[in-house]
Amino acid sequence: MRFLSPAKVNLHLEVLGKRSDGYHEIQTLMHRVALFDEVEISLGGRDIRLVSEGEKIPAGMRNLACRAARLFLREFGIQKNVEIGLKKRVPVAAGLGGGSSNAATVLKALNELLRVRADREILMGLGAKIGADVPFFIFQKPALAQGIGERLVAVEVPKPLWFLMVIPPFRISTAWAYKAYDLLGTKKKEATKIKDSYLDLKDLLPVMKNDLEAVAFSRHPQMARIKEELLARGARGAVMSGSGPVVFGLFPAKKEVEEAEKAIPLSAGWRTVIARGI
Repeated sequence: MRFLSPAKVNLHLEVLGKRSDGYHEIQTLMHRVALFDEVEISLGGRDIRLVSEGEKIPAGMRNLACRAARLFLREFGIQKNVEIGLKKRVPVAAGLGGGSSNAATVLKALNELLRVRADREILMGLGAKIGADVPFFIFQKPALAQGIGERLVAVEVPKPLWFLMVIPPFRISTAWAYKAYDLLGTKKKEATKIKDSYLDLKDLLPVMKNDLEAVAFSRHPQMARIKEELLARGARGAVMSGSGPVVFGLFPAKKEVEEAEKAIPLSAGWRTVIARGI
């Protein structure tokens, strides 16, 4: 069986402080976009096996998709061999949640394929054991995530939303981004108030921010220039997604985002992707 595994963008990301367990308390508003990996799940083979095409990804149990399959089978006492075929189209280590989405897709796929009929809350609980963003991809709505990202509340956003994502030829490690942010010595702060509904795009724009931009832009100044270029070419808002390095511009219409894509100047190795919010 084949399944689509979407990317996400962070419309808002605040780092509120570091917890005693070493994790960071965050607040982030996430939205899925129509940029997909393709996941094919079949029963058989030997143990849990992953075959991938496209950008290089972690192998074996270092891969979140494999870990999701193992956790699902153990949780429900199922002894099966699983083969996972993965066609990667979502850039890796780019702030778009591709690995977490793959894991969520495997959980949902095995639930359907093996007719376990676990409800969404159970699958989200399993997902939280794999990674903080995994429950969001099972939730399947724009959402405010709090804690380390595991507490989700649905947020209504304007429709349609179009995203022009600018993808650099380099990657940024999430671990590096948070460590570098800690070195800034930023004090713990109160979270920005995020509403449960933004029906008008102009109301959403003031909350678009990402605390991790400071360290990413310091290391890669060309990312800041791309953000400026997006705004200069009509993006209503622009921000880095996750820990980067993808920077995206937000547009209300397909025609506008297509025109901006044609006009934005890119250095060698950089590329753009247009995606609709889902």
